[in-house]
Amino acid sequence: MTKYRLISISVVLLGVSLGFIMNSQPKNEDQKTTGGAAITTAYSVSVVTAAKQSVSDNFSLMGTIAANNDVVIMSETQGRVVKVNAQVGEYKTAGSVLVEVDDELKEANYKAAKMNYEKSKNDLERYEALYKDKSISESQIEQARWAFQSAESQYIVARRQYRDTKITTPISGIVTARPVDVGSMLQGSPQPSVVANVVDISKLKVKINVAEKDVFKLKLGDNVEVTTDVYPDASFEGNVITIAAKGDESHTFPVEVRIDNSKTYPLKAGMFGRVNFTLKSRADYIIVPREAIVGSLKSAKVYVVQDNVVKLRSIKVGNDIGTNVEIISGVKEGEVIVVNGQNNLKENASVVVRK
Repeated sequence: MTKYRLISISVVLLGVSLGFIMNSQPKNEDQKTTGGAAITTAYSVSVVTAAKQSVSDNFSLMGTIAANNDVVIMSETQGRVVKVNAQVGEYKTAGSVLVEVDDELKEANYKAAKMNYEKSKNDLERYEALYKDKSISESQIEQARWAFQSAESQYIVARRQYRDTKITTPISGIVTARPVDVGSMLQGSPQPSVVANVVDISKLKVKINVAEKDVFKLKLGDNVEVTTDVYPDASFEGNVITIAAKGDESHTFPVEVRIDNSKTYPLKAGMFGRVNFTLKSRADYIIVPREAIVGSLKSAKVYVVQDNVVKLRSIKVGNDIGTNVEIISGVKEGEVIVVNGQNNLKENASVVVRK
């Protein structure tokens, strides 16, 4: 038993000695030993040369075409409709009478108020002359002035009520709705009845929502191009008329673009329109493929090839441009950047550039 135990101990000691000798030898993970000769391992990679390019900030957004002016006309008087002068789809100029309401009582009230106003005006003129001659007292002239002002107020109210029996359109445009007809009863304030809807589409507005990264590229008056699916071969020139100072919950900002409605290719409110923004080109930054970036964009790095050896370098990136990104700093023009095969690389690794 003792003999076998001595043999076991000897074997263990021999293994430990061999392990110590092997661990004491210098190693290089990038080298393999064959017959005592070191062979360097080189990784195959694809590269691009960093160069400044002309960058275009062009982009396009889909929006909704709206009328230049869209007015819902409400009744300001109460009464029965006796005449309708507008049909849906009909064009009306500003000031045209759309609907007439029974005005018999309001006309009588207006005429009485007008007569009272004219009488009070004449009386006041006579009293003013008598007061200059000191033929009447100051209290009498004040009473005459008060009577005139009261009559004038009643006349203005009666005149307005009489005019409100003829409901007009404040804008020129096309009647898109008219929910009342002869015999309909209209209500005035505080819950006025809807009489008609008139839209002006001589000019149109395209409403779009622009992301916060793009909205600062725009300014009022910028020229744009608008296209539609209805007329794929036609384009419409427009310009930016409003840029909202406040965004919505999705961090987009409402922007409006105005275009003229074409007689050759007439558009309608409610259609879809694509707004194409053509901005100035820039050549300020180096552009590299997005796949060259190692890590996240916030702590981006790239491998730079120098004499067939790679160096891991921190960079600062700018905007995304399709499948590419802008490099603001960290890489110089003319340097060689690894774009494929960098997953196996580390600092100072040897590489072979694939052609």
